[in-house]
Amino acid sequence: MDRSSRHRTQDGRTIVSENPLHRLRPAERHDAITERVLTAGSMRIEELAEAFGVSAMTMHRDLDMLESRGVLRKSRGMVTALASSLVESGPEYRAREHRAAKAAIASAAFALVEPGQAIILDDSTTGLHLAKLLPQRQPLTVITNFERVITQLVGRPGIALISLGGQHYQWCDAYMGSLTLENLRMLRADILFMSTPAVIDDICFHQHHDAALIKKAMFESAGQRVLMLDHSKFEKRALHAHTSLTDFDTVIVDYETPPEHLERLQSKGVSVIIAEPRPPGRSTA
Repeated sequence: MDRSSRHRTQDGRTIVSENPLHRLRPAERHDAITERVLTAGSMRIEELAEAFGVSAMTMHRDLDMLESRGVLRKSRGMVTALASSLVESGPEYRAREHRAAKAAIASAAFALVEPGQAIILDDSTTGLHLAKLLPQRQPLTVITNFERVITQLVGRPGIALISLGGQHYQWCDAYMGSLTLENLRMLRADILFMSTPAVIDDICFHQHHDAALIKKAMFESAGQRVLMLDHSKFEKRALHAHTSLTDFDTVIVDYETPPEHLERLQSKGVSVIIAEPRPPGRSTA
């Protein structure tokens, strides 16, 4: 395969230039493919093969590997990182979505944390923002099924970390299944901080049945329950219901949440906190 690109100038000359994407090693190409699709949301597979100067067969092999890791998914000549009603997007893509809103929500949630508490965090990327703040309020016990929270908090002074165990799922980098559920039922935490991919008619939904079961079990294992929602959750769809918004003690939303949602929740007696944007230059790390 010709790994150079050609274009013709106005005076008829042909210029051959080297595309740096064409010289990447497989592991480097996988990273570059991931970066490009995460940025775009979705792309045609044919377009990717052309951009990286590889055959369609090679690109399909690359994408099969990335799909097996839960990073991207293929569908009818396309590759996407976006969620659908049946498939949740991977944590890499979710971490990029609405970062400012998630950081603001995490900051508001952190204000509810008290030293000495036992806290449950689910596999949400908003919860990962919160996890980065928790060492400032130690001692704490943190219970989670999210590998990225475990990585963030392992070995941190004053943080007792309980991994729920179970079967690890690459697409969400989290543990689920019967063992996870059994371990949750043996625990009682002071407070739960949870998110959800979609809210429909004020009910929390998830694309995956196992994940919905875990979230419901987490809800039942905590004395105080806090739901963290950026505004995009009200626009998405998913298949499996797990919890009503009205059952949470507190719902934290971001400043871009449409007023009609806020008014409806408040009319139902839901305690709503509107997270304000973080001042410029201030980090959640």
